[in-house]
Amino acid sequence: MSAKRTKQPSKKPSRGRADLQRLRKVTEAEIERTSPPELDLPDDFWDDAEVVAPEKEAISLRVDQDVLEWFRDRGPRYQTRMNAVLRSYVRSMKRSKGKSRSSRGEGDSPRGAS
Repeated sequence: MSAKRTKQPSKKPSRGRADLQRLRKVTEAEIERTSPPELDLPDDFWDDAEVVAPEKEAISLRVDQDVLEWFRDRGPRYQTRMNAVLRSYVRSMKRSKGKSRSSRGEGDSPRGAS
């Protein structure tokens, strides 16, 4: 009898996953050689850079089933996309706040009001 073949692990990372083992081996010279010309930055470009991470809060949120399915059907990171939609709404409301303060739409009641 022949030996049972085992499936070899894929060398290609799964969607949305970086091949960290390969990336750790990449040299600065290789990065520079393969980078597009628009990334030819001055040596001091990052000297004053600050990492700013958005403050996120884990919550429990009830949404309509069809809405959740719509976002999930579009693949991984659906919660990030939902946050982006909410952020877009907030920005839009802030822009229009000065235009019409007297009219409130449904769901725009102040926090705590019922």
